[in-house]
Amino acid sequence: MARLHTNHICTITELREPQKVLARSGGKPVAIMKNSKCVGYLVPGEASLQEEPRDASTDEVMRYIEETRDQTQPVLDYLRDK
Repeated sequence: MARLHTNHICTITELREPQKVLARSGGKPVAIMKNSKCVGYLVPGEASLQEEPRDASTDEVMRYIEETRDQTQPVLDYLRDK
């Protein structure tokens, strides 16, 4: 069974009135189902990204690596022996 990426679902038949589907979802994405299978997603405008995605800078990545070193070091040590 495929995993849905949202808690809100509707059927193809319910899409005859998309405004009701969107109102019921509260601005969250809706999985569109047909014969118990997900055929797509309806994503309201308010659920989309409000700003452009950006890439992390090298400094941000290095800072994150240092902040999570205590969690990742045991895994790195384990993998080094393999």
